[in-house]
Amino acid sequence: MTQTDLTQTELAAAPLHIIDLIRKKRDGGALDARETGFLASGAADGSIPLEQLSAWLMAAWLNGLSLDETRALTIAMRDSGVKFSPARLGKVAVDKHSTGGVGDKTSFLIAPLAAACGVAVPMISGRALGHTGGTLDKLESIPGLRTALTLEEFEAVLVKCGASIVSQTPALVPADRVLYALRDRTGTVESPGLICASILSKKLAAGLDALVLDVKTGSGAFLRKPEDSEYLAALMVATAEAAGTRTVALLTDMGQPLGHAAGNWIEIVESVELLRGQRPAESEDLRELSLILAGWMIHLGGQAATPEAGYARAEAAIADGSAMRAFFAMIEAQGGDLKVFDDPKGFHKPGATQVVAAWESGYISEMDTTALGWAVQRLGAGREKAGEPVDPHAGIEFHARRGAHIEKGQPFATLYATNASMLAEPIAFLKKAITFSQTPPPAVPLVSRIFTRKAAEEYLRNANR
Repeated sequence: MTQTDLTQTELAAAPLHIIDLIRKKRDGGALDARETGFLASGAADGSIPLEQLSAWLMAAWLNGLSLDETRALTIAMRDSGVKFSPARLGKVAVDKHSTGGVGDKTSFLIAPLAAACGVAVPMISGRALGHTGGTLDKLESIPGLRTALTLEEFEAVLVKCGASIVSQTPALVPADRVLYALRDRTGTVESPGLICASILSKKLAAGLDALVLDVKTGSGAFLRKPEDSEYLAALMVATAEAAGTRTVALLTDMGQPLGHAAGNWIEIVESVELLRGQRPAESEDLRELSLILAGWMIHLGGQAATPEAGYARAEAAIADGSAMRAFFAMIEAQGGDLKVFDDPKGFHKPGATQVVAAWESGYISEMDTTALGWAVQRLGAGREKAGEPVDPHAGIEFHARRGAHIEKGQPFATLYATNASMLAEPIAFLKKAITFSQTPPPAVPLVSRIFTRKAAEEYLRNANR
């Protein structure tokens, strides 16, 4: 009897084997919802060996995931463990997620901004992946701060502070925890379907009412081409909306590091400066993007009639200090030592420091931001494989940004490394990453496109993928 002789009922009851799913995907086929659920369950409970999961990931990366596969994988991963319900908080639950970049620290601004304006922000975040920094690694540079909270502790912090940034618990989306680590080690990160399922499974498991997505494009994004980033943005909006979560995606520039700091502790310092109302010119893009994202969160959370009105409310929360108080309250509730913020620069004690002077004169016309991210990682701020420790004090502070004119010999960047032997390779990365010109480069918009549900569905109908 061949498979075509079997009835649908018999097919649905037939046992599944992972090797068959690997071959099916390898040969360009699409897994159905039952097969996808089997895969996610096997990743979560360890019944599918890592080498077979890796083989399926590579097949999925090479052949892509269909819209139906992406949605099925997202839901299967969401349902692979327990789920959090924010219903008892008595507020609309809204979160933000970025697809990753260099110096991207908006979470430390938008979470307290939205919380100060009456929105609940249950944020489940990740660690450094590839050339991008990890929100949890940055937050854990604060002494004593815990991100590995139980769901009960997570809820208690949300009730008290309005926002909480935590890691996945062992019971929450366990399938993603396994696949996320494997993607980094198998060269399968840059896949729209896999990125979409990974991000949304965590967000949907948090029981969100609404979600704001910050989808990066440019030289520092996982997907550098605008058309790839647009497709991912539309895919995530449509997938989340189909699962019942109101979602918007903003396509934002990652053609240079966001703000002036890229690392762990130094990014926390920059964020706190902005929450305290300071406005250094080199942090203006970070401030502006954070206010735009928070404005959307406040709007979707029912606390402002429009995103623009939400922006105004967020700006007021900086001015009156309520956002700063919300951030400090969250840190304290999660065990962080607030005393380090009495002298944040004094707490910063890297093993080695080196100022890199500009090696040419001219306008900084282009930055290979991915290379800059690898420079930060090589200094000790990131990791090459899952589980490795990171140095909270490693990173780069940039003294000149894209479009600036700089003279040869002027300070371009300050590098902080775990030890002096780790400086040479990042400096070489840095010098290869920067392009100088004799004329200023054209301006690049911070936000180039916004996808609502209607715009996303229309885009996907016309997409040629």
